[in-house]
Amino acid sequence: MIKAIVTDIEGTTSSIDFVHQSLFPYAKRHMRAFLRAQAGNDEVQRQLAEVERQENRDLSLGEAADVLEQWIAEDRKYTPLKALQGMIWRQGYEAGELKGHVYPDTPDALRHWQGEGRKLYVYSSGSEEAQRLIFGHSDAGDLTPLFSGYFDTRIGGKREAASYRNILQQIGLPGAEVLFLSDIGEELDAAQAAGMKTCQLLRDERTRPAAGHQQVGKMTDVVV
Repeated sequence: MIKAIVTDIEGTTSSIDFVHQSLFPYAKRHMRAFLRAQAGNDEVQRQLAEVERQENRDLSLGEAADVLEQWIAEDRKYTPLKALQGMIWRQGYEAGELKGHVYPDTPDALRHWQGEGRKLYVYSSGSEEAQRLIFGHSDAGDLTPLFSGYFDTRIGGKREAASYRNILQQIGLPGAEVLFLSDIGEELDAAQAAGMKTCQLLRDERTRPAAGHQQVGKMTDVVV
């Protein structure tokens, strides 16, 4: 029996286009001004130190902005980038300049599963902050009360089975009682290797079907 569902965001609950055509460009446009304005912020400084560690060199503020903008263009999954993007997006959401996209079937499925007593979790390469923002300021309203927890790349890479074993340990359930939803075959393979049940969301023709997993077009069609 499935007692918990862990879901990806991009391409699963929400459009890939929203992330790449709205969120990423917004972060890139505001990165330099944000770093200058928040230069005295301890958390921002901690993340910039991680950027330097990743690059293995000292960076001026402008050089750090160059690196971060390049990482955005390359869709890097680096934790300091995701953390800084989350801070920038928070300002955008709070200013009403951003509204989190979710597919119309997403809220219906999430509410149905929660109503059945299943625990809901998010696992995304975006920071936990960014996850809370997209669901907290979604075009379907605040969906954060539906979730019991959030996981980002601090738990491990999304294509590594160890990451999913870490999630199972934290939520305290065996893999056979947890269903993972994603559009990416390699992520589903890793979750399956950790013992989880899996389902691939095929939202559009760009998604490459992955053998060995349940496949549906909408979250409301997932067999739990």
